[in-house]
Amino acid sequence: MGSRVVSIVVLVWFVAGLVAAGQRGYFNEPPAECSHVATLAVTVLAGPLNYMGMNPKMGCTIPQPSS
Repeated sequence: MGSRVVSIVVLVWFVAGLVAAGQRGYFNEPPAECSHVATLAVTVLAGPLNYMGMNPKMGCTIPQPSS
């Protein structure tokens, strides 16, 4: 019974994050940059914290090949 409750809480957490990402328009177009993917991921992971003022933004740099 305890694992069922944990599973439901985790599911609701991620659904809240997905809804927040949708409300912010992150699913309107495919992510074009690494930072867009990272921001989408942390928004989903933040779940309901998005509704308590959290607005996570991420940046990332991709290594460039040496010349």
